[in-house]
Amino acid sequence: MEKSGSSSFNIRMEGLMPQEEMLEVGNKQKQLKIGIPSEEHEVESRVPITPEAVEILTGHGHEVILEAGAGKAANYLDTDYSERGGIITENRQEVFGGCDILLKISPPEIEEIGWMKERQTLLSSFQIFTHSDEKYIRSLMQKKVTAIAFEKIQDEHGCYPAVRSMSAIAGTTSMLIAAEYLSNVRGGKGVMLGSVTGITPTEVVILGAGTVAEYAVRAAMGVGSEVKVFDHSIHRLRRLQNAVGQMIPTSIFHPKVILKALRSADVLIGAIRRDEKQQPFFITEEMIKEMKKGSVVIDISIDRGGCIETSEIRTQVDPVFVKHGVIHYCVPNIPSRVSRTASIAISNVFAPLILGMGEHGGMGKHLKVNVGLRHGVYVYNGILTNEAIGQRFGIPSKDIDLLMAAF
Repeated sequence: MEKSGSSSFNIRMEGLMPQEEMLEVGNKQKQLKIGIPSEEHEVESRVPITPEAVEILTGHGHEVILEAGAGKAANYLDTDYSERGGIITENRQEVFGGCDILLKISPPEIEEIGWMKERQTLLSSFQIFTHSDEKYIRSLMQKKVTAIAFEKIQDEHGCYPAVRSMSAIAGTTSMLIAAEYLSNVRGGKGVMLGSVTGITPTEVVILGAGTVAEYAVRAAMGVGSEVKVFDHSIHRLRRLQNAVGQMIPTSIFHPKVILKALRSADVLIGAIRRDEKQQPFFITEEMIKEMKKGSVVIDISIDRGGCIETSEIRTQVDPVFVKHGVIHYCVPNIPSRVSRTASIAISNVFAPLILGMGEHGGMGKHLKVNVGLRHGVYVYNGILTNEAIGQRFGIPSKDIDLLMAAF
């Protein structure tokens, strides 16, 4: 290999690029216009950028346009943003069409995509199992939009920062929800989650051993509940025990072992994702029938179809139902219950990304050096780059890495 000065290549975590191109990309600062529309607050309470993040972005020369009331559900006032350099407007279409980058928690509606201008960048959530339809995808393609799913973005360690932060919040909050619906205030059987001297502690069964489960375990153990965790991976179970620092009862999935645990459980947390093709559910309806009356089921994986057969997707407006005497809570966006905390967490992901885009001269050039960000792209300049979506709707797709070399 030639020494520095003669060779034009430099290997970085972000990828392999000619040195001259990397220097060119890094030296062209670009001022960006970021649009933040208001969400449908009955469904989504989070806001993608906090006032503090707006202050940082405007301090770097970027312009942030917010629809009036965008932060209301997270208890941020319009003045909180305007005092830090944000521009507030009542014109929703202006927010969609007057920016380079559109930040939104939930995907835009078809009508809203029509307000967008060509070559814009859309940064929002996108779950293929719950959000995807062919008209939505083709509308983005027609506008030649670059659409990025923030839950698919990876960091330099190959982790998913947005997913991890939301999972941590969902895991902790799930136990607060369980405590709420066990109490008689919400019509529960009047049981306190946890333990006190002389009283048998509540029992919590958790399906899965990922981030959601880890934080649910921490919260449950913190109030003195007995916890049992089930997963199909010994590695994940061992990793979970190492993370919480205690030898908690764990088991691989076995119908008889799970059924025994469910019969005495007060709370069941579904924190494992089931492949759509995978049958049966991890917990069948017959198993739910064996649970104690007044026990609580929280299916956190409901956004991917759920892992419990009796689960039915609900919203924050109507979050629970009772089936076979068991209280079910099946709301996809649990972090929205703690919207201020969740907004800060997601803003901590978005703000550095936007700063990086500006430093590299825009989205296109930033994608060339940021492999983790590319991982979240499902439409690039109107070209579908997600193979799973393409197969679902019969739309040809192309590899994003090959497109990077062409553009």
